[in-house]
Amino acid sequence: MRLKLVPDETSVNFLGSWKIPFGISMALVVLSIVAFLSMGLNFGIDFRGGTSIRTEATQPVDIGAYRGAVAALGVGDVAVSEVFDPTYGPDRNVAMLRIQAQDDGESITPAMLAEVETALRGVDPTLQFTSVESVGPKVSGELVQSAILAVVAALAAVLFYIWLRFEWQFALGAVAALVHDIVLTIGLFSVLQIRFDLAIIAALLTIVGYSLNDTVVVFDRMRENLIKYKKRSIIDVMNLSLNETLSRTVITSLTTLLALGALFVLGGDVIRGFVFAMIWGVVVGTWSSVFVAAVVVKRLGVKRDWSKNDGDKSGTQFATGE
Repeated sequence: MRLKLVPDETSVNFLGSWKIPFGISMALVVLSIVAFLSMGLNFGIDFRGGTSIRTEATQPVDIGAYRGAVAALGVGDVAVSEVFDPTYGPDRNVAMLRIQAQDDGESITPAMLAEVETALRGVDPTLQFTSVESVGPKVSGELVQSAILAVVAALAAVLFYIWLRFEWQFALGAVAALVHDIVLTIGLFSVLQIRFDLAIIAALLTIVGYSLNDTVVVFDRMRENLIKYKKRSIIDVMNLSLNETLSRTVITSLTTLLALGALFVLGGDVIRGFVFAMIWGVVVGTWSSVFVAAVVVKRLGVKRDWSKNDGDKSGTQFATGE
């Protein structure tokens, strides 16, 4: 007996009321931009510069005592947070300390690091440093520029690839969906103030690849059906294509979410931000393939037979759904 998550034949009218889901997506994009401009991102040490120290002790973490002990050394702003993980036992208490670089100086020196460790052991003798990461302000600035260039280059490459494989309407639809996914992800991280570091940039690039894969599958079926069903309206053909790929989309998304869910719960806090971004990216990527990419293609219009040159009508004769 075979498990069926989606019936063999479905007839969901995805684009019948496209204005509502598309409007929701555009509203979320605007809210994400407003949140980013007003709240900003909680940049990690990668982008701010400074030192990140991960500690582990058998006694419970006292955030106030930790902060007071380190602040007394005059190292500048200190952020202390306890790390919670269901896989940790009662004798494994983990904390994360972040000491930002001050006045364009480099991260704290090894001598200062030893003083921090001594001060913290005065609070808890069982405390151990399990990892120390330091990034200077010059390097962090270069990382910000590289991260922005990486995302922009990925979008440009996607635009060029889709433009070669399909028509320009499909390329713009795919890029619109990818921009939608990235903006919503950044907006969520801004609202929740989740630490934004290089791992999240890797997640954004992975989201681009995942969302693009789903969009290309839909577009490929759409192109085949536009040639196959010449007498059906454009909306009917697009809905048919979305329904024919629905089973593949649901199964792929659910299996990916199962793996990501296991990583989120059991993978530890080190990769939790990356996994959280991926989970959100899978959800919005699946949504955007239908309600952003397909809608943009519908509004721009496509031609039926790609082997013929239809002149000025090639990109507009079916834009109204006729």
